[in-house]
Amino acid sequence: MSYSIPTDGAATDVPVCPRHPDRVAYVRCQRCGRPACPDCQRSAAVGIQCVDCVNEAARSVPVARTIFGGTVRAGRPIVTLTLIAICVGVFILEWLVPNDAMVQSLAYVPRYTEDEPWRMITSAFLHSQGFLLHIAFNMYALWILGNALEPALGRSRYLALYLLSAFAGSVGVLLLSPVNTYVVGASGAIFGLFGALFVVQRKMGGDVRQLLVLIAINAVLGFVVSGIAWQAHLGGLLAGALGAVALVYAPRGPRRNLIQWGGLALVALMLIGLTVYRVAAINAYYALGIQL
Repeated sequence: MSYSIPTDGAATDVPVCPRHPDRVAYVRCQRCGRPACPDCQRSAAVGIQCVDCVNEAARSVPVARTIFGGTVRAGRPIVTLTLIAICVGVFILEWLVPNDAMVQSLAYVPRYTEDEPWRMITSAFLHSQGFLLHIAFNMYALWILGNALEPALGRSRYLALYLLSAFAGSVGVLLLSPVNTYVVGASGAIFGLFGALFVVQRKMGGDVRQLLVLIAINAVLGFVVSGIAWQAHLGGLLAGALGAVALVYAPRGPRRNLIQWGGLALVALMLIGLTVYRVAAINAYYALGIQL
């Protein structure tokens, strides 16, 4: 493409940038040969290339994948850090909002499931105000587990597994606890990550004995220490392990993503089915005048 600029009464072809026709450009792209103005020039190993050629080359480069099919991301585990930041931020808000209003509105209570199902997820971002170690232990465990799982699974799969485990923790409470139980905390999601790490370690041929001991210790604490919802631990652990099986054992190939996300969706549908069944049962008991 050229742009004619009259000089001394004569027409002279002067090269101009295709993206900015009002700019004269004497530097040409080493790849396509078109003129490129300073704003459209990009340094490359073979000289200067235009921005269009650079973008086209970037699209043609295969996306680096983790061992389990996620997109490789350099740097810190952003999803893990974001989850920790949300939990800490909500914990601070719990102290600022008077009369425990946040806890009353967002904690999971089985009898509220039908009318306020979002509590099954929001409760995982709340923590006990009267027990500082509650959030401290959960965030430390999330940091350790996240650093191991997020790079291996990829951000989207890791986040989906975390939320699925949090949901499963609430389902465990719904199935196994009194209907008026108030539950807060990320423990269900954390135990889901424990289950996922166990599956990953088994797949990779690693030693899982120490991990099993750690899971067992935390599981026992749920039964011997009052105020700990072992039901959430159990639900999260089972769902996290099942979801990880779908992610880790999906065969390589063009259908890998479909199998992985389909497996996670299957676990989610199973949890939804259990939720609907239990809510219907609770409503039936109430209709008969039976208090649970």
